[in-house]
Amino acid sequence: MSTKRLRILVLVHEDLVPPESLEGLDTERRAEIRTEYDVCHGLRGLGHELRVLGVQSDLSPLRKAIYEFKPDIAFNLLEEFHGVALYDQHVVSYLELMKTPYTGCNPRGLTLTHDKALCRKILGFHRVPGPRFAVFPMNRKIRRPARLGYPLFVKSAVEDASMGISQASVVHDDEKLEQRVRFIHERIGTDALVEEYVDGREIYVSVIGNDRLTAYPVLEMDFGKMSADQYRIATAKVKWDEAYQERIDITVRPAPDLDPAIERRISRLARRVFRLLGLSGYARIDLRLDGDGQPHLIEVNANPDLASDDLFADTAALAGVSYPQVLERILRLGLNYRAQWRGE
Repeated sequence: MSTKRLRILVLVHEDLVPPESLEGLDTERRAEIRTEYDVCHGLRGLGHELRVLGVQSDLSPLRKAIYEFKPDIAFNLLEEFHGVALYDQHVVSYLELMKTPYTGCNPRGLTLTHDKALCRKILGFHRVPGPRFAVFPMNRKIRRPARLGYPLFVKSAVEDASMGISQASVVHDDEKLEQRVRFIHERIGTDALVEEYVDGREIYVSVIGNDRLTAYPVLEMDFGKMSADQYRIATAKVKWDEAYQERIDITVRPAPDLDPAIERRISRLARRVFRLLGLSGYARIDLRLDGDGQPHLIEVNANPDLASDDLFADTAALAGVSYPQVLERILRLGLNYRAQWRGE
């Protein structure tokens, strides 16, 4: 499929360097390295030459690999550096300083999407629809702004993967609000983002491109047999507990019975958000669709998970794009991204 065999430096967390085979690995370890294994296996299947580099808290091995391996491009699968989610953007900045092409989002786009409050402020300025919100910084008094009405949804202002999100994240009074904000401060170790809870459908849109953008078909989380007294939200348990998913029959599927006009509006909104934030490569836009069919932006995920059975690959498949084709497209976008060092 590839027109040229590339030298690709695959950047992964030091603890997630994948073996050449999954044989002999237990279920937990397979799940941990699934994305890294799938991407490496897929790139080798396309005929590319790979060197996989584990990165955690030292950039000198990266510098050495760039000089010795002379990669055509770095395939970036990092989600943190020094154990801090906000720092992966600095590794991408380093790649730019080293004049090395890379896959995925540029440093500024990563900065904006990691800081959920700043991201929402920028999109709010451009009148992108979303719930009203407030940030509760650590070591500050917890006081609800009068403009925010219950129920409220409490989450980390920077962490992703539903870290710290559970049924208790939806609160209905000041006492529960304070308890949950303190939980985020003390257990997650970040500021808390508090937004008005949107009761509705959980919608995902994947977008790929640099200048010319493609939005893949709209997906929806089906909460299956979840009891009526629970909130339909993507908690950490819903996202990552496979036994729970099977027991409750939680799936992500093409959004059923969605009015074509609303689907077009959601796709346009996702592409607009991508452009407003200056993203590149690929991203996933998370929304809630209320009872009136109005979309509310909840979160923007630059460089979402690329496992062969995860949301991005699933929605690409619905558009007739195979997993190898997704990887090849991401490579081409990285090679063609007009970084400042290219003088374009």
